[in-house]
Amino acid sequence: MSPSIQRQLGQGEVTFIRPNGDTLHLRLAGAWKLGNALPSASEVEKQIASGPPVRRITFDTQGLREWDTGLLTFLVKVLDQCAQGNIPTDLEGLPPGVQRLLRLARAVPERKEASRKAVREPFLARIGASALRWGQSATEVVEFVGEMALAIFRLFRGKARFQRSDLFLIMQDCGAQALPIVSLISLLVGLILAFIGAVQLQTFGAQIYVADLVGIAMVRVMGAVMTGIIVAGRTGAAFAAELGTMQVNEEIDALKTLGIPAMEFLVLPRMLALVLMMPLLCLYADLMGVLGGMIVGVGMLDLSPVAYFHQTCQAVSLTFVWIGLFHGAVFGVLVALSGCLRGIQCGRSASAVGAAATSAVVTGIISIVVATAIITVICNVIGI
Repeated sequence: MSPSIQRQLGQGEVTFIRPNGDTLHLRLAGAWKLGNALPSASEVEKQIASGPPVRRITFDTQGLREWDTGLLTFLVKVLDQCAQGNIPTDLEGLPPGVQRLLRLARAVPERKEASRKAVREPFLARIGASALRWGQSATEVVEFVGEMALAIFRLFRGKARFQRSDLFLIMQDCGAQALPIVSLISLLVGLILAFIGAVQLQTFGAQIYVADLVGIAMVRVMGAVMTGIIVAGRTGAAFAAELGTMQVNEEIDALKTLGIPAMEFLVLPRMLALVLMMPLLCLYADLMGVLGGMIVGVGMLDLSPVAYFHQTCQAVSLTFVWIGLFHGAVFGVLVALSGCLRGIQCGRSASAVGAAATSAVVTGIISIVVATAIITVICNVIGI
């Protein structure tokens, strides 16, 4: 056995011993803790480089008093050096706890994407990747809508499987419990519309037509749009978060294993609840918007409540009411589909649930705006 070579810094020490020509034995002793000055892994590299070629490295920790991550850091660096030099290591001499931690650290390889510097892809490559993502997303949307259509068909045949009690609970959550926020927003929107119209109409002495402006705007479009946006931010995000959490907990996989279609059991009652409650919320929002306009008309323009009411009744026709209710029903379908789609597409992590909720809100609002534009153009074309 050759004479030992010892390196000691602080309370942790390492001794290098060559029991034979091609084996390097590391004897670790003392307290290997982060607060102490510990030997460097470069000492091992020097020992490997000097003397005869090293074919094997072993460890001895009989003199080791205590250790923490300082020892693990040293050993990980040594193992990395050995891996680069294709030198086998024998970990049997290390404490069992250290061996388990090292195996765990080596079992999950480092992600190369996280360590290397970000390389900006070419412009055409980014366009191609975006096109592929959009194509895949469009395919998933079409598949989801198709499955939803089949679920509705089974509902009409009386074969859809879902709990009716869940339907009523969801209706209560997205309907009655949404009244406070719908009341506040609709009342303020009516106030704003009336105030903006009053500023211009006062110059012509036509203050009474504030009732026409607020009534037509709220009943025909604004009441449904504002309610849809509120529901998208409140209920659509909740649907995405609920289904996303079930996806993370593998509850949806359990339903599929039991032969229960997730589309019927989870998505169908949510869509039915919104389709039924959105028109009612729109009617309520119209009422609150007209009330907000009346507050401005009575308090600022010195109009009598009776005159404002009669002018509103003359301006708002039943056709406008049906158009607003149709907007509400369409928005209910879009918000429910957006929230449930993003929830079903959610990944298997907590951050993915938040991303799904955010995406559901964005998708729902964009769908509402696009649908409003399409319905408005159609109504203008057919003359209503």
